[in-house]
Amino acid sequence: MKSELKVFSGNGNPRLAEAICRYLRLPLGQWKLSQFKDGEVYCQILENVRGTDVFVIQPTCPPVNEALMELLIAVDALKRSSAARITAVIPYYGYARQDRKDKPRVPISAKLVADLLQAAGVNRVLAMDLHAPAIQGFFDVPVDHLLAAPVMLEWIEQQRYKNLTIVSPDAGGVERARFHAKRLGADLAIIDKRRIEANVAETMNVIGEVSGRTCVIVDDLIDTAGTFVGSIDALKKKGAEAVLGCFSHAVLSGPAMERLAKADLEVMAVTDTIPLPEDKASFSKIKVLSVANLLGEAIARIHSSSSVSSLFV
Repeated sequence: MKSELKVFSGNGNPRLAEAICRYLRLPLGQWKLSQFKDGEVYCQILENVRGTDVFVIQPTCPPVNEALMELLIAVDALKRSSAARITAVIPYYGYARQDRKDKPRVPISAKLVADLLQAAGVNRVLAMDLHAPAIQGFFDVPVDHLLAAPVMLEWIEQQRYKNLTIVSPDAGGVERARFHAKRLGADLAIIDKRRIEANVAETMNVIGEVSGRTCVIVDDLIDTAGTFVGSIDALKKKGAEAVLGCFSHAVLSGPAMERLAKADLEVMAVTDTIPLPEDKASFSKIKVLSVANLLGEAIARIHSSSSVSSLFV
């Protein structure tokens, strides 16, 4: 007998969770998830979850540590309430950029987060566009890694751009850019850049033909927008007619919005894995695309033990 499906939402992105539940035609699970005056997280499940298949939707987006603690404590509450299986749905996986020792005496925080989630009682993870796909190997439980590409590709096709070139902002993103270029029948270009320190990058060179073309820079996340704006400048100097951006996760911290406002940017498409404050969402050059249906379909397939990878074939 198949267990009942229930979906709960942390405070990280309740609007996305509500949209996912609309797709699944399910009510959002009821719990009390709040904080004491000193900031401690408190969780009480307000309905029976014994023997159920539970999905907890919580991107670990800013404030990152608060979102992570909410997820850990909520999972512990569900485990102690005898849920049959607990799947952490993490549209944006915080700490993903700390996935290796790139300097002496630094932590591998992405692995630490994986260990914490498993210790809390997570039986499965559903993530989207991990900054480093190898993070899947940090878990000893099954990980379903979704791509926002279907949503992005559909949007790009609807714009009917001519002379399209897909651009990777660095060597590490070439595989992602090549995937988009192949699906769109577009050319491929690469930005060769040298990173000086965290959140600071110096754009060096453009590899590929971009003169007179519409260039779409694709990447998993945009944070301070320094790399993105530098890439726009480099492409424009090489004669690009227009430059667009497509990013799965709009972190947009620090001087990001100020930089974007000054950039020679056509439009930037982002998904709703991270909720954007009104002042950022209303920026005329940002287009927010929803991944709720994609996540909802993945949840339905995991619950029914169907193929998730076929979503991207």
